[in-house]
Amino acid sequence: MSQPPVNFSFSFSPPTPASSGNPLQDFFDRHQGRLMSKWTHYFDVYHRHFARFRGTACTLVEIGVYHGGSLQMWRDYLGPKARLIGVDIEERARALAGPGTEILIGDQEDPLFLSQIAETAGRIDLLIDDGGHHMQQQINTLLHLYPRIAANGVYLCEDLHTSYWEEFGGGLRQPQTFIEFSKRLIDKLNAFHSRDDELVPDGYTASTQSMHYYDSMLVIEKRPRQPPQMVRAGVPFFPDLEERPSLKPEMP
Repeated sequence: MSQPPVNFSFSFSPPTPASSGNPLQDFFDRHQGRLMSKWTHYFDVYHRHFARFRGTACTLVEIGVYHGGSLQMWRDYLGPKARLIGVDIEERARALAGPGTEILIGDQEDPLFLSQIAETAGRIDLLIDDGGHHMQQQINTLLHLYPRIAANGVYLCEDLHTSYWEEFGGGLRQPQTFIEFSKRLIDKLNAFHSRDDELVPDGYTASTQSMHYYDSMLVIEKRPRQPPQMVRAGVPFFPDLEERPSLKPEMP
């Protein structure tokens, strides 16, 4: 008795990569567009601080756009409403401009050029400094553009390890480095509590909610602030135990 022929027909397709849970990491893993390079731990930091801007009409300024791959990533992540402004010293970067994406060419160490960025951008919601990574470039960028970041915006500077590399003007605990400069901003963040005439609250104190240090990254979150108030709730459990004097604010 003859057997019917057995036909095997299989259709193979590449497996779909499992999602990492981070849309930036997922984009990078499947990316076949313009070149970009990132340290692997950066994606979690980006997503942690930028997620609330997704789908909004925000303005992102990225200093240092390389071949333009990161601009493609930010477009995918933030969505079509976002305005992207890429900044680079390389004249050829003008070719990266497109709908919703502007390119400015200049040296981020130049205060006049930084003023041009501020004038062109108007309100900046997200500022990413991935530019030349030299000390004065990073310091000047923060000094001149931080005041132009929106009241609830985010500043991010990456590749801070150059603060430890001599070829970028760095060196361990050298006062001219961006890392040492940023440490002084920690004092300003806490200036509402200062009892020293050399440390008084200023515009940075009143506009900065938090500073987040990661490996090679600093993220600063802006929020309008008033002098903090200590509040109490409940009743004393130990009647004779006073609040520790070191925690009491100094009375005027």
